[in-house]
Formats: sequence, C-alpha cells, structure tokens
Amino acid sequence: MREILDRLLAFDTVSSRPNIALMHYVKGLLEGAGLAVTLVPDASVGKANLYASTEPEGQGGVMLSGHTDVVPVEGQNWTKPPFALTETDGRYYGRGAADMKGFVACAVEAMLEAARRPLQVPLHLALSYDEEIGCMGVRSLIDLLESAPVKPRFCIVGEPTGMQVATGHKGKVALRATCTGREGHSALAPLALNALHLAGDFLGAVRALQAEVAETGLRDGDYDVPYTTLHVGKMSGGVQVNIVPNHAVLDFEIRSLAGEDVAGLITRLEAEAERIVAPLRAEFPEAAIKVERLWDYPGLGTPSDAEVVRFVKGLTGANGTMKVAFGTEGGLFDQRLGVPTVICGPGSMAQGHKPDEYVSVEQVERCRGMLAALIGRLETGW
Repeated sequence: MREILDRLLAFDTVSSRPNIALMHYVKGLLEGAGLAVTLVPDASVGKANLYASTEPEGQGGVMLSGHTDVVPVEGQNWTKPPFALTETDGRYYGRGAADMKGFVACAVEAMLEAARRPLQVPLHLALSYDEEIGCMGVRSLIDLLESAPVKPRFCIVGEPTGMQVATGHKGKVALRATCTGREGHSALAPLALNALHLAGDFLGAVRALQAEVAETGLRDGDYDVPYTTLHVGKMSGGVQVNIVPNHAVLDFEIRSLAGEDVAGLITRLEAEAERIVAPLRAEFPEAAIKVERLWDYPGLGTPSDAEVVRFVKGLTGANGTMKVAFGTEGGLFDQRLGVPTVICGPGSMAQGHKPDEYVSVEQVERCRGMLAALIGRLETGW
C-alpha cells in the first residue's frame, strides 16, 4: 500500500492536467495480477476513467470508488513537497493524501489481494477524473456501466469520513448570472448603466433568499449546516476605474438538502433578476441579468437502515452513521445506476485542499482492515 501511495502522490493530477499516466500505472498493476481492466479515455484532454473487476461477468459484487484528480497547490505555503510522499509523525503527507489517494492506494492493494483469493462474489474498482470540478469525468464511466448486463450490488465511495459510514450529502448546482449594462465615462457615470452595480443588486437578492431559506426552509440536523445554502463564490467585471463597465459576471451555487425545490429557488432568483432590470429598460433597453445553469450533481440520501449501510457497518464495526458536508460521486452511482451507495474512507476533509495535506497512518490501517474484511466476506459468498 505504501509503495502504491508513494507512486500515486508523485503524479501531478491537478484537475487541469492529464491523469493518463497514473491510470496506466494502475492498469499495469491490476493487469499484472490477472484482473480485467477497462480504460474509458477522453483523449482530447489526456484523461481517463478506469474500471476493473475480479470477474467481469460476475453477479453483483461490491464496487470501490475513488477519484484521481486533486486540487491545485499554487498560492499555498507547503513545508513538504506536495507531489511526493513524506511519512512523519504517524502521517502520510502529500497533495491528495486525504482527498483521496490514500483510499485509492488501499483500494488498488485490495484489488491485488482479491486477485489471489477464490472470491465467490466479485470486487470492482472505479477510478475517475475531474471530480474536483463538479463530478464531471465519471459520467462517461457511468454511461458505460449503464449498459452493462450486471451492475454492482453495492458501492463504497472512499472519500474521507474518518472511517465512519456516511449515508448522505447535499446536491449541488453551479450557476452564473451575466449582467449587461451600458458603458460610459466615469465622469458621467449616472448617464451609463453599471453592470457591476447590477451584479451587486443580484448578489443582495441571493443573500436575501439564503436568509429566508435558513430561517424557514427545510432542515436536516445530520449536517453541520442543516439547511440548503446559496453561496456567491466569484464576481468579476470592469476594465479600469474611470470606465463604467457594461458587463459583469457573478458565479454562485446552491447546495441543497434532499427534498428541496431547487428549480423553485432558481425561478425565484430569475424573477428577482427581472425585478432589478425591468425599471431600467426604458432608458437602457439592453439591461439584463441572465441566469444560467453551468453544471450539477445529485445529492446522496441512502436510508440509514438500508442493506448497504448494515453491510459496511459490519465491515468497520461502526454503530452509527453520519452525513458529509462535501459532495461526492455517490449520488450519481445511486441515482443513475441504481447502485446503493455509502461513503466511507480514511482521513478527514478538514485536512483536504490545504497545504501539507495528510492522512494519518492509523486511518489508512483502519481502511485496510475494512477492505480485508470485505474480501473475506466476498470469499465466503457474502
């Protein structure tokens, strides 16, 4: 496992860069053990998904799922090399150690061990790309699995949960509001229409709707933030201070609880956009705030008494369950493939996306123990 993790961390698989070299490394390991491996490439960007199985035509089985891309390190003050394994003080350091190459290393090791064992039920591995930018890359792998005659019975997504069994996360939709005004000289600013001001007014509408949702909307106490959130992450526009800008863009998101009327929230924001610009059109016919959906992924809401939950709790020895604040590919496996899914992996997202990212050796060993127990169950027929 440590050797595999060392190699995985050495690949710079920031989402904006190719991951194909990492995938060929994993493919070589698995095929060398006699496992069936399929790459699902996107040749135009040098990336690929990977799907491997101990028995390609086997009935059901368990799928281990992880992503291979990581977030950038630029602008972060690392004291250890980000794209190398540093082991010290009971921790494995490196970009992606927690999110989530630590789990991927354990899963690859488990597949190699499974290849040596007489399993009665198959074990599968799904590795993806571009998870960090909206769970985008895995969709071509899901397209492939949708047409397969047999799908996995369960899926374990190994995002960091401290090895607790997580049954849910919020869904997310990323949106953009494009604001159109009229340019002019700042000395005559009242005679122009400032697109940044329009964006500011729309931002106020987003904040007002968030306050309402937090006060009166749906609630789920299993989450750290127990309600649907609306968040503006980026606003841009303008050229220089003495020009009234005619164009501005505001990017925002909605992270929604199960049962939330997300379409209704978007409709309300579109109505607010029209309310802002309608009084201006007599003087500025071009005035507009256009809201568009960029991408989305579904939430995960596996019932706490589901068979997959009982099964994975039996592997870990856990008593309870949790829900996570971050999104995963689990909702796509659950909703598009109909494969019951939980999230369970080593480490904490509190260490992810930060300088000197790490996963503890203790957490990795607990993950290895869970996967060893899983192989034992598959060897005895469940």
